[in-house]
Amino acid sequence: MGHDFSHIARRCERAVVTAYRELREQGSGDFSAFGACTALYRIHHPEASVNEARRLVAEWIDHHIVRGDEGPTPGCDCD
Repeated sequence: MGHDFSHIARRCERAVVTAYRELREQGSGDFSAFGACTALYRIHHPEASVNEARRLVAEWIDHHIVRGDEGPTPGCDCD
């Protein structure tokens, strides 16, 4: 899992993907890491609903971690 995610443009997306990767590397389970990353997203975006946060976090983890894609992702409108 030791990928460099510095190419991710959105700070919240980079924070979420990095946190997920590091939590998993330290032995956290998938569900626990996902929950922590959802909370992290909502710290960056308190206006987001829990469902919106879960959807984006799941998309980002799938895109960057599971599939290993480096291209842009759908997501929030921040930079």
